Amino acid sequence: MTHPYRSVLYIPGSKERALEKAKTLPVDAIIFDLEDAVAVDEKENARHTLAAALTAGGYGDRAQIVRINALDTDWGHADVAVIAPTGPQAVLLPKVNSAADITALSALLDAHPACANTKIWAMMETPLGILNALEIAQAPRMGGFIIGTNDLAKDLNTRFRADREPLLTSLQMCLLAARAAGIICVDGVYNAYKDTQGLAAECAQGRDMGMDGKTLIHPAQVDTCNTAFSPSDAEIDLARRQIDAFEAAEAEGLGIAVVDGKIVENLHVETARKTLAMANAIATAAE
Repeated sequence: MTHPYRSVLYIPGSKERALEKAKTLPVDAIIFDLEDAVAVDEKENARHTLAAALTAGGYGDRAQIVRINALDTDWGHADVAVIAPTGPQAVLLPKVNSAADITALSALLDAHPACANTKIWAMMETPLGILNALEIAQAPRMGGFIIGTNDLAKDLNTRFRADREPLLTSLQMCLLAARAAGIICVDGVYNAYKDTQGLAAECAQGRDMGMDGKTLIHPAQVDTCNTAFSPSDAEIDLARRQIDAFEAAEAEGLGIAVVDGKIVENLHVETARKTLAMANAIATAAE
């Protein structure tokens, strides 16, 4: 883990004030949105406004992801043409159904030298996309999944439930594919941005599942999300003690250790090292 993705905030690419404010927010990543957050008559202005902001920079260590419009719309190709010369860190493609969608975008980015290191992220928000999650995760340039729970719920015709039981299969399929391919997987948004308690519960659910973080629609959600997806002091302490105990056991020729009355094996030590790596990445990003 070289960069945390606990909080991933959508920012409209057409709003100069929002683009400027994003430079001061304690988010791990920003999705500069040219799709849903931008009205049709603002599409052209938005891509040029965003290109200027990306060129000017000032976003520090925050990961920067540009969500373009789908390539089969009237705006997707123009988005790429304007944004690509800025050398974006990542481009997020909406409504990805198969690896072919990623390959098509990758080919467009290949035409721009500034995009040599640009990653592609996929919006996982259609039933077909979920069923093809593994092939998408293994496609060229892939860097991560963003799960679009609102669109997915619409297409599945599910009802809203606080426990999100109707979406759990889809969430887990995305997570499985992401982990198999070694890419990031970020949970969907929580729509009731003033409901801190509900947000915290959904963050806890996503974190328990193994998600790397959560997409957000409002700055008021950032602190709750950052807290939920950060290792707690107790988790960090346990990780250190597990590593120390296991290394001491190894020095005595043993293959297991015991911490707090529980067996510690190699797999637990691997998890402990990941916990400390995440804590270090968060601390580094905050500097």
